[in-house]
Amino acid sequence: MRIYRFVCALTVLFLVSVPSMAQQVEPVKWNYKTVKVNDSVAELQFTADIQPNWHLYSQARGEGQIESPLEFSFNKSNSYERLGSVVEPKPQSDYDTLFKAHSNFYTRKVTFKQKVKVRDTLPFKITGKLEGQACIDGRCTPVEEKFAFDVKGFKPAVVMPQVDTSELSSEQNDAPADTMAAAVPSSPADGAGKEDESLLRYFIMAVLGGLAGLLMPCVFPMIPMTVSFFSKEGHEGKRSALLYGFFIVLIFVVFGIILSLIFGADLGNVLSTHWIPNILFAVIFFIFALSLLGYFEITLPSSWVNGSAKRQNAGGVVGIFFMALTLVLVSFSCTLPIAGAVALNAAGGSFVKPIVGMLGFSLGIAVPFTFFALFPDLLKKLPKSGGWMNTLKVILAFVELAFALKFINVPDQTYHWGILDREVYLALWIVLFSLLGLYLLGKIRFPHDDEYPVQKSWFRFLLSVAVFGFVVYMVPGMFGAPLKALSGWLPPMDTQDFDINAIVREESGNGGGSSTYVLSEEPLYADKLDIPHGIKGYFDYDQALRVAKKENKPVFLDFTGHGCTNCRNVEAAVWVDKEVRRIFAEEVIVATLYCDDKIIQLPESEQFKNAAGDLVTTLGGKNRHIEQTLYNENSQPCYFVVSPDGKVLSGPTYYERDVEKYLKFLRDGIDEYKKMQK
Repeated sequence: MRIYRFVCALTVLFLVSVPSMAQQVEPVKWNYKTVKVNDSVAELQFTADIQPNWHLYSQARGEGQIESPLEFSFNKSNSYERLGSVVEPKPQSDYDTLFKAHSNFYTRKVTFKQKVKVRDTLPFKITGKLEGQACIDGRCTPVEEKFAFDVKGFKPAVVMPQVDTSELSSEQNDAPADTMAAAVPSSPADGAGKEDESLLRYFIMAVLGGLAGLLMPCVFPMIPMTVSFFSKEGHEGKRSALLYGFFIVLIFVVFGIILSLIFGADLGNVLSTHWIPNILFAVIFFIFALSLLGYFEITLPSSWVNGSAKRQNAGGVVGIFFMALTLVLVSFSCTLPIAGAVALNAAGGSFVKPIVGMLGFSLGIAVPFTFFALFPDLLKKLPKSGGWMNTLKVILAFVELAFALKFINVPDQTYHWGILDREVYLALWIVLFSLLGLYLLGKIRFPHDDEYPVQKSWFRFLLSVAVFGFVVYMVPGMFGAPLKALSGWLPPMDTQDFDINAIVREESGNGGGSSTYVLSEEPLYADKLDIPHGIKGYFDYDQALRVAKKENKPVFLDFTGHGCTNCRNVEAAVWVDKEVRRIFAEEVIVATLYCDDKIIQLPESEQFKNAAGDLVTTLGGKNRHIEQTLYNENSQPCYFVVSPDGKVLSGPTYYERDVEKYLKFLRDGIDEYKKMQK
C-alpha cells in the first residue's frame, strides 16, 4: 500500500513538474573562449550550441527579413580596442514565399569571432551583451545573454596606464554598451540554395544596367568608331577587340573589388541599417538623377582623360588597355549614375556582391563592343543616335529618384522618425511616375530634349500608358490597399494613417464586432503601438488585467514582437476572420504585449530588478519578464486566455493558422472563465 501511494505521489509530481520544465526552452547555449593571436592581439570566440530543429538568425539581415538579427554590444574600456567587428561564417539562407523575404540563419553549432588589440598588461575582462532570435516550427524566442571574456598574459607594445580593476564598481562594468553593428552581409550571403538565386538576379540586373549605360549619348556613338578601328586590322583586329572587351571588364571588376573592401564584410550591417550611409546614398541618388535629367554633368578632370588617350598610341596590349580605360573615363558622366546605382545597391551586401555587380555591368557594355567588332556587318542594323537616348536617360533619372526614397525609408523605419509614412511614400511615387508619364507624352521637357513631335513615337506612347497604369495601381494604396506587388518596397501597413478599411469597420460596424467595443481606459503606449485589423486592446499587462476585472471578462494575451514574422502570419491568416474579431471585441480583453520593443521606456516608478539583479527599464523587457516568470514561456507568437487575476484558462497556443482550431482555443478559455463565475 505504501509503495502504491509512493508511486502515485511520484506520478503526480512528474505530471505537474514536467510541463513547467518543458515549456520554457533554452534553444541556444553559449560558450566563450579567449584565444591568443600574439602578444597584443586576442581573438574572442562566441560558440553557439543550437538545439536540434532550432535555427539562430545570423547577424546578416536577409532582404526583406523582419526577424531580429544577432547583435553584439561591447562595454567601453580603455584596456582594449576592437579590430573590425564580429565575423561569422557563411549562414544558411531560406526564402519565405508569403512575406517575399530571405532569412539568414544557423543550425546545430556556429562560432563567431572578434579580434581585439590588448592595451593593458594587467588581467581584465571584456564584457557586453548579445541579442538575437531563435525559431522552430513557427515559434520564436529572443536570445539574450551577457558575456565576459578573461584576458590575461598579454604584453602589448604600448601599455595603457594601469588601473586596479578590482576597484571598479558593478555600475562601471555595466556601463552603457557601445553597440556596433556586426560585420556581415545585410543581404543574403552568396552561398547556397536560394541565395544563389538572389545573386543571380542581382547579376542579371547589373547586366541590364550595363546595357542601359551602353545606350547613353556619350557611349553609344563610340560603337561604330571603335569597331571601324579594329576592322582595319583584319584578323589581328579581332584579337585586339577581345582584349579591348576584357580590359573594360577588368577595369570595372577592379572597381568592384575596391567597393568590396569598403562595403563588404566589415561594414555590411552598418550600411544596411545606420542612418548616415543610407541618407548619404539617398543624396547621391538624387544628384545622379539631376545629372541624368540634364541639369549638370558629373565629369572627371580632363587631364585624366587626355593622359589616358595619349597612351593609346603606345600600341600593343598596353595601347588597347588605355583605349578601354579611355572609354571608361569618357563615358563617366553618362554611366556613373547607372554604375553608381549598381554599386550602392551592393553596399551592405556580401563581399562578392559589388564584384558580381561590376562584372555584370561591365559585361553589358563590353560584350556588345566586342561582338560588333567580331561581326562588323551587323552594325548596319543598329539604330542611329538621336533623342531616344536622352529619353532613356530621363526614364532612368526618375527610377533613381524612386530608389532615393527607398534609402530614406530604411532609417526612417529603424529609428522611428515617422517621416515617410506609407501614404507619404506612395504619394511621392505617384507624383514621380505621373511626371514621367507626362514627360513621355511630351508635356514636360528637360534641358537636353529634342523638340521633335512626340506623337510620332508609338513606343513612347505605349510606355506612357504602362507608366500611368502603374500610377493608377498605386492610388488605392493611399486608402489602405495592400499593394502586394510592391510590399517589399513600401513602408509597413502600420504606418498608414488613413486606412479606409478601418474606417468602414468603425463606421458601419462590419468589423466582426471590433468597432462596437469602446475602450474603458485609454491604452498606455497607444501612440507608439497598434493592433492590426482595427482590433482594440491594450499594450500593458497590468492595465489589461485591471480593465478585465472591471468588465468581468477574461484576457487574451498576445505575446508578440515587431520582428516576429510568424506573428504577422497568424494575424494575416486568423485574426482577419470575422468571428475571431467578434470574440476579441465582445468576449475578451485583448492584451498585445511586444516582447522585443527596445524604444519604449517604463516610467521610473514601474522599473524593477529581475531575478538576475538587472534593472528592467523598457516595456519589452517587462513583457519578456512576464512571459517567462508568470507563464513559463519565452517564444513568440504565444497566446493565452487568462482570468483577470492572471490564471491560465486555455493555452498556450503558438503558430496556429487554422481558424477553427484557433477559435476552439479562444472558446475553451471563455467557457472555463464562465464556469468560474458560477
